[in-house]
Amino acid sequence: MVAIDIQKQSTHHYVHSKTHQWTTKLMPGEFYVTDKEELLITVLGSCVSACIYDVKGNLGGMNHFMLPHSSNGQWAGDSLATRYGNYAMEHMINELLKKGALKENLRAKIFGGGNINSHMRDDVSQSNIAFVKEYLLIEKIPVLLEDLGGDYSRKVYFTPYNGETSVKYIKQPSETVIKREERYESELKEDEINYDVELF
Repeated sequence: MVAIDIQKQSTHHYVHSKTHQWTTKLMPGEFYVTDKEELLITVLGSCVSACIYDVKGNLGGMNHFMLPHSSNGQWAGDSLATRYGNYAMEHMINELLKKGALKENLRAKIFGGGNINSHMRDDVSQSNIAFVKEYLLIEKIPVLLEDLGGDYSRKVYFTPYNGETSVKYIKQPSETVIKREERYESELKEDEINYDVELF
C-alpha cells in the first residue's frame, strides 16, 4: 500500500462482509493507489471515477471527483484540490508511476456522470464526462470501458491488481448520494435499493 502525502488519499478501510477482501471505500474528493489484491468501492451520482491500472504491473488506482476545475477557472491549487478532476487525475497517475507503473501500460475504465439531481447545476454531469474523456485522450491513456451518463447512480467495484470492474445501478433516487453531492458542491463553492448488476 503506498503512502501519499496528500490529505485526500482514502483511509476508509475494512474487510468486505461477502468477499472477505480487504476493501477501501472512496468518498467524494478522494483517490487511492495500491498494488495489493484488494477491492476499491465508490458510489457515484453526477461525480466521475477513473479506474486506472497497469496491465502488466498488477497495480492501479481509483479516484472520485465532482468538478473538472474550480469556480475561478483554475485546475486545482487549493485545499480542496483532489475534489477537482485535473488534480485528482494528476496525483493518482503520478502515484502510480512512483509505485512502478509504466505510462505506456496504463489503461482506464471510467464511470459516473449520472444526471440524478435537478437542484444541482445542469452542466455538472456533462462537464465531468467531457473532462475525463479529454484528459485521458491528452495523456494518451486508452479507455477500455466507459459507463457514463444516464439518470441513475452507480456503485462501482474495482480490483486494481487485475483491472476487473463491476457496477450496480441504483435505479431509484438515492437521497444519501443526492444530499452528499449537494453538500459537496456547497463546500466547493465556499473555498441497496433496486440494483441491476453489470460485470466488465
